[in-house]
Amino acid sequence: MAQRDSYNKCIKTMYSLGRFGIKLGLSTIKSILHNLENPQDTYKCIHVAGTNGKGSIASSLASILHISGYKVGLYTSPHLIRFNERICINNKPVSDANVVASYEAVNKASCGARKPTFFELTTAMALYEFNRQKVDWAVIETGMGGRLDATNIINPAISIISNISLEHQKYLGNTISRIAGEKGGIIKKCIPVITGVKQKNGISTLKNIANKQSAPFYRLGDTFRIRRGKNGTFTYFGIDNIWRNMRSGLLGAHQIDNAALVLAACEILNKNKAELSIQSIKDGLAQNNWPGRLEIASSSPFILLDGAHNLIATRCLAKFLSENLTKRKITLVTGILDDKPYAAMLACLLPLCNKAILTRPKTNRAIEPEKLYSIAKKIIPDVCIIQDVGKAIKHAIKIASSDDAICIAGSLYLVGEAKEMLDL
Repeated sequence: MAQRDSYNKCIKTMYSLGRFGIKLGLSTIKSILHNLENPQDTYKCIHVAGTNGKGSIASSLASILHISGYKVGLYTSPHLIRFNERICINNKPVSDANVVASYEAVNKASCGARKPTFFELTTAMALYEFNRQKVDWAVIETGMGGRLDATNIINPAISIISNISLEHQKYLGNTISRIAGEKGGIIKKCIPVITGVKQKNGISTLKNIANKQSAPFYRLGDTFRIRRGKNGTFTYFGIDNIWRNMRSGLLGAHQIDNAALVLAACEILNKNKAELSIQSIKDGLAQNNWPGRLEIASSSPFILLDGAHNLIATRCLAKFLSENLTKRKITLVTGILDDKPYAAMLACLLPLCNKAILTRPKTNRAIEPEKLYSIAKKIIPDVCIIQDVGKAIKHAIKIASSDDAICIAGSLYLVGEAKEMLDL
C-alpha cells in the first residue's frame, strides 16, 4: 500500500508540471543530466524523429535488438493507459517502484534556473533508468520537433527522421522547410541519418544539414527502396542487401514504409559491428506490437482502435478502412484535440462510415463534440454526441450487429480510454 501511495503521489506531482507547458530548449535537461553524471552517455542510442511513424519505428527497432540478444531501453510518448508505458526495458514497462526511484533521483538533480516541464522530467527519468538498468541500447523517440527537443541531449549511433508534414506550427514553423530544419536538428556530426521524407523542400533541407554535419544520408526511394508483395509481404532492396519475404507485425500499408527505415537502420548497425542476423531482423519486425495503431480489439463486433491523431494518420486509417472493411457498416467513435485539422480529418473518415458518435477524451486539449457536430452532420446524417468515452463505446457496441465494425479513432488519449474501458 505504501508503495502504491508513493507511486500515485509521484505521478500526480509529475502531471502537475503540465501547467508549465511546452518550453523547447536543452539547458534544463542538460543541467539535470549533468547532475546525474550524464547517464545517457553510458549506452548506445538510436534517435527517432518525424511527424508520423516514430513509435512504430522505435518499437520495431527495440524488438529486433531485443531478439538479437541485447538489453534494450525504449522511450516513447504519449502513453495510452499508464505512465510506465513510456519507459520500457526489453519491451516491458518499468515497475511502479522504478518510476518512483527514477523520479526521486531526477527531482533531486533538478536545480536549474527553472523547473523542468513534464516532458523534460520524464525524458531525464528514462535516460537515468536506462543507465541504472544497464541497457546495451536505448531507442529514443522525440517529443516535438528535434533540434530543441529534450531528447536531443543524446549522442546517437543513428538518427532517423520518418516523414514530415505541417504540425505544431506555433513551435516548429509553418513551412515544410522550416519544420524539416527543426527535425533535422537531431542530425549529428558524422552520424548516419535515415529518412522517408518525400517533399522536395524537406529533402533539400535535410540534405543540407547532413552535408554540413558530414553525416551519411540515406533516403527511402533513393538509397534504398521496397517492392510490395502479396499478403502484406515486401522485398527490401537495401544499401548493401536484398531481403525478401519481409513482413511487419503492424497493420496498414504505411507500416511497410516504416519497416524499410527500420531495415536500413539494421544494415547500418551491422556495418558498425552490431550483431543482427537476418532471422532476428525478420522475427523482430514481424513480432513487433505497437498498441493503439490499427489495433483489432474485438472480432465480434469488429472493433478497431487507431490513434489517427493528425491528417496524415487519418488518411492512413481511411486507406485501411477502404481496403479492408468495405463489406461492413462502420460506426466511428471519435474525439479530436483542438490543435488538429478536425474538419479535414472528419471529411477524410466520415464518407466511409454509416454512423458517427462524437465524444470527448479526458484532456483539456479536446474539442467539444458540439463543435464537431456541425461539420459531421453535413457529411453523414446519422451523428450523435455522447460526451463520456466509455458510454460512447458501450452505445456503439449496443447498436452494432455481429457483421458491423466499430472504429475508435481521432486521438491517442481517446484510444487510451478505450483500451482501459475494454480492459485490453
